[in-house]
Amino acid sequence: MIPVGAPPRVRERLRGAPDGPVPVVHRGRDAVYVDVAGRCVGVVTPRATAVPCALRTRLPRLDVTAARLAGGVLHLDGVPVVVGRVLDVRVPRLHLAAPTPAGPGRREPEPPGDVADMVGRGDGLTPYEDDVLCGWLAVHRAAGVPTPAVDAAVHACLDRTTLLSATLLECAAHGEVVPEFAGWLRALGTPAEPPAAARLAAVGHTSGAGMLHGARLALSALPLKGAA
Repeated sequence: MIPVGAPPRVRERLRGAPDGPVPVVHRGRDAVYVDVAGRCVGVVTPRATAVPCALRTRLPRLDVTAARLAGGVLHLDGVPVVVGRVLDVRVPRLHLAAPTPAGPGRREPEPPGDVADMVGRGDGLTPYEDDVLCGWLAVHRAAGVPTPAVDAAVHACLDRTTLLSATLLECAAHGEVVPEFAGWLRALGTPAEPPAAARLAAVGHTSGAGMLHGARLALSALPLKGAA
């Protein structure tokens, strides 16, 4: 068996999915992604980006050709991937210097652009504009600021982007992020912020840079005290 750590929603997705083969949508030596009930579930080594939709292994590499589900357990080439620990992938809490207005008259934060034009714009498995939206959404979840209209607009456009990016946008709307993003939020306003920002910006080809850009746009419009 392959022991792994799992984010809670990934564990529940596996448990709720029907038995049978699942499509492999991307494979490499450090990460494999499969389609489980219309969303991406990854299995990653320590060398890969620990995306919040992935099961994390301590394997030095992955060589996977096929995947299937049986009894809520993912099997890679017949080997069961067994969840032994639950991972916390939530954003740290950001505290507002002043409460945001509530109720019907509350003005929702403006998105960083036209969501319909942004989703799917860019290259690779996670287009750059999707990463910008992920950063923006995650900061609002960290601050406890709801963005229902933007959430709905993003959800309506998920079929315009890759399966992995659609899944990560959904994760961001739930406040689920990569460790580098969480580390940067915790470092805000401290001497550790610049190196933490550099680590985040180095994630992927442009993914970290996009998340950082979207997060900073969100922070610029929020009255924050800092991170906890």
